[in-house]
Amino acid sequence: MDNRPQGREKNITGQGKGIQKRGDGLGTGKVGGSAGIPAGGAAPSGSGGGKRSGGSGGGLLKLVLLAAALLGGGYGTGMLGGGDAQSAPPVQTPQPTAYTYTQPQQQSGFSPYGGLLESLLGGSMSSGAQQYGSQSTAGMTQGYSNLTQGFNYADMFGGASSFTQPSNAGWAAKANTGVLNTEVAKGAAAKRAKLYGNGKDTVTVMLYMCGSDLESRNGMATKDLQEMLNADVGSNVNLIIYTGGCSGWRNNVMSSSVNQIYQVRDGQLTCLERDCGSVSMMKSSTLSGFIAYCAKNFPANRNMLILWDHGGGSVSGYGYDEKYRSSSMTLKTLNEALQATRTTFDFIGFDACLMGTVETALTMAPYADYLIASEETEPGVGWYYTNWLTALSRNTSIPTTQLGKQIIDDFVDVCAQKCRGQQTTLSLTDLAELSALVPKSFNAFASSTAKLLANDGYATVSNARSSTREFASSEKLDQVDLVHMSLNLNTPESKALSEAILSAVKYNRTSSNMTNAYGLSVYFPYKRSSQLSTAVANYEAVGISPEYSACIKQFSALQSGGQSAAGMTSPLSPLTGGSPSGAGGIDSADMLTSLLSQLLGGGMIDSGRSAAYILDNSFDANALFWQDRGEGSALYLNEKQWALVQELELNVFVDVGNGYADLGLDNTFSFTADGALSGYYDNTWLAIDGQEVAYYHIDSTIDNDRYTITGRVPVLLNGSRADLILVFDSENPYGYIAGARFGYKDGETDTVGRLTELNEGDVIDFLCDFYTYDGEFDDCFMIGESLIYSGEEQISNVYLSNDAVATYRFTDIYSNSFWTPPVPMN
Repeated sequence: MDNRPQGREKNITGQGKGIQKRGDGLGTGKVGGSAGIPAGGAAPSGSGGGKRSGGSGGGLLKLVLLAAALLGGGYGTGMLGGGDAQSAPPVQTPQPTAYTYTQPQQQSGFSPYGGLLESLLGGSMSSGAQQYGSQSTAGMTQGYSNLTQGFNYADMFGGASSFTQPSNAGWAAKANTGVLNTEVAKGAAAKRAKLYGNGKDTVTVMLYMCGSDLESRNGMATKDLQEMLNADVGSNVNLIIYTGGCSGWRNNVMSSSVNQIYQVRDGQLTCLERDCGSVSMMKSSTLSGFIAYCAKNFPANRNMLILWDHGGGSVSGYGYDEKYRSSSMTLKTLNEALQATRTTFDFIGFDACLMGTVETALTMAPYADYLIASEETEPGVGWYYTNWLTALSRNTSIPTTQLGKQIIDDFVDVCAQKCRGQQTTLSLTDLAELSALVPKSFNAFASSTAKLLANDGYATVSNARSSTREFASSEKLDQVDLVHMSLNLNTPESKALSEAILSAVKYNRTSSNMTNAYGLSVYFPYKRSSQLSTAVANYEAVGISPEYSACIKQFSALQSGGQSAAGMTSPLSPLTGGSPSGAGGIDSADMLTSLLSQLLGGGMIDSGRSAAYILDNSFDANALFWQDRGEGSALYLNEKQWALVQELELNVFVDVGNGYADLGLDNTFSFTADGALSGYYDNTWLAIDGQEVAYYHIDSTIDNDRYTITGRVPVLLNGSRADLILVFDSENPYGYIAGARFGYKDGETDTVGRLTELNEGDVIDFLCDFYTYDGEFDDCFMIGESLIYSGEEQISNVYLSNDAVATYRFTDIYSNSFWTPPVPMN
C-alpha cells in the first residue's frame, strides 16, 4: 500500500454543533442537484418544463409507454439530489428508528423517457444518466486511495482489474504544457493575417465585453478594463471595446441602460459611441455589427477578436446577457455572426469558461488563424491584459504564437497568485493546421468507435469516457479532453486523432493541480444526455462531422438500453430493509431488442446482439449486502461485477427529529485485505468551524506525490445562491475555501459561472436538503448560524451530533446508480 497516494486527511476536531433547520424553507429546489447548483427558481421534481418537439415518434412513444408499464406504473423517479423526472408514488414505510429512514424513490439510471429517448422525443425529462451531487470518477480513502498512476486495481478489488482507471490520475501521456511549438504540418493553408514585419503592422483588437453578473456582482470587467488602462497602448494598436449586457457597472463611466463603444489608448478611455441602443449582446447581429464597425473605422492588417463573459462550451456556447437573460450564443449563432462579415482574424480568443473545444475550433477555423480558449472554467480574474497589450504595442509584428504564449503564461501565472487552488487551462490552437489534419482523423475516430460499439465494445468505450479528464464536472456538461479520451480508447484511429490534436495545439498551460488537459475538449454525452439533440443540431449547422454525431447517438442509445435493463433503484428500499432494487428493469431480450431498434433506427448495430450484451453485462444490485466473515462487515462482489463499477461514494443522512438531512456525497471508502468494501463508518462528517455542512465531492487530481481534491458546499452568499469551493491538496491536507461559484435561476443561462473570491465580511449561510419520514422532499433549509467570512475558517471532520445513516452509492458503466443497505453501526 506504500504506492498509494495520500487521500483526503480527516482532521477530526471533536463533536459537531448539530444539524437543525433554521428559518423557512427556501422553496428553490434541491441544493444537492445533479448538476451542481440547481436552478434557483426550479420547480419541484416532476415539473419537466421543456418543450416537446413536433413530428411523429408515435411508434417509439408507444414502445416507451409499454416499457414504462412493464416497469410498474410508468413513472420515473426524481433524483434525491435534484432530478426533474416525476416523483414516485409514496411508499409505505415503518416508523423510523435511529438507524432506519426513508427517502424518495431515487433513479438508478432509468427513466421511461431517459437517455436518448428524451432527446429523440424533444422532451426535458430527467435522463437516466443523471446522477446527483459530486462527479468523482473514483473515491479516495482516509490514508490511502485507489487513485494512483500505475496501481494494480486487481490487488485492491480482489482481481477486478477492469475497475475504471480514474481520470484524475497523472498525465496519460507526456504533458504538452509549457512548450511552444512553432512548426506547422504540411498541407496547412497559409495564414490569413499577412504581417509586414519590423513593427510596421497595424492592429485592431476588438473586445466584445458582455459584462453580465461578473461585473454587476464583482466588478470583474472593471478590473480588466483597469488592466488595459495600465498597458502602454500606442497609436499603432486600436483597442476597441463594445460594452453591454450588465444590469449595473461597477464604475462611473459605462452605461447600464445602453450599449456603448470605447477605445483605450495611452492610459485613457474614450467613448466613441455613447448610445448603441439597448439590444441583447447574444444576438448574432450585435456581434457582427461591432465587427463591421471596427473594420470600417479602424482598418488594420492584423485583427484580433476577444469575447469576454461566461462560457458554456460546445453545446451552450458563449455568453450571458444579464439584462435580457436570453439564451447564449451557440456555435451556430457565432458562426452566423462571423459569416456576416468579411473580416478575418489573427486570433479569436474567449476570455470565458470552457470554450477550448474542438467544436469551437472547427467553427472558428474559416475566420481566424488561431484560437485561444480554455478547456476548464476560468477563475474570476480571467485574462491579464496589461503585459501582452504592452508587448503588442511595442512590436506590432510579434508572431501570434509568441503573443499567444504571453497571454497564456500571464493568465496561468496570475491565476496561481490570486486564485489559490483553482484549476486553470488555456491553449493556443493553429486553426489552419487543425483544419488540415483533424476532420479526417476525427471522422475515422468516430467511425472506428461506432464499429467498436457495434461489436460488444460498449464497456470499453464507457470506461474510456468515464476515466477521461472532464471539465466543469459538477455541471454535467459532458466535456472531456479529446486527447485523453483518445489515449484511453487506445485504437489506431484514436491514436492518430490524438497526434493530430497535439500537433495543432501550439501552446498549452495548466495549473499544477490539473492533469490530462492537452488543449482541446469535446462533447461526449454520458451524464446528461438531454443535451444530445441540441449538440447534434449545432454540429449540422456548422458542418461538424456527421460521423461523430452518429457515434455519440449510438453510444447514448446503448446507454439508455442499459438504463432500461437496470430498472429503478434508490436508497429508500434497502435502507428500510428491502432489496437494493426499487423496481425491475427490462429483462426480456425481445423487449430490449425492440427498444434498441427504435433508438438506433438501423445503422451498423445489431439490436438483438446489443440486447444480449446489455443483459449479460448488467450490474446485479441484489449482490449489495453486508456480510461479516469474522473481521467486521464488508461487501463482497465478484470480479465481473467489480468490472461494471465506475464510481463509488459515501452518502450520509442524519435524523433531525422530524425527518432527515442529506449531508451529500464524499469520496471516502476503504477496502479489506481481500478486496471487499469495508463496512466501517466512523460517524464523522465534514464541517466548517465545527458546523456540519452538506458536502459534495467534485474532482480529485493525482500527479505523482501531489494531489488536489475539490468539493462544494451549498450556501447563500450575501443572500444569493452559491457553492463554496473547498480544496484539499498536498500542501493543505486539511483544506481551505478557494472561492465561490454563483448559481442561476431556471432557464436564465446555460453557461457556467466563474469562481469568484470571497471578501472579508461576506455573510455565509449553509444550506441542506431535508426529507420527511415518508421519503418526500421537504425543502432546502439553512442550517447552523450565519458565518461571517474572515479567511481563517477551519475545515475539519466532526462527530455527528445527530443519529446518522450511511450508505454507499455504486455507479455502473451505464451511469446507473445503486445504493447499499445502511452501513452496520459498530
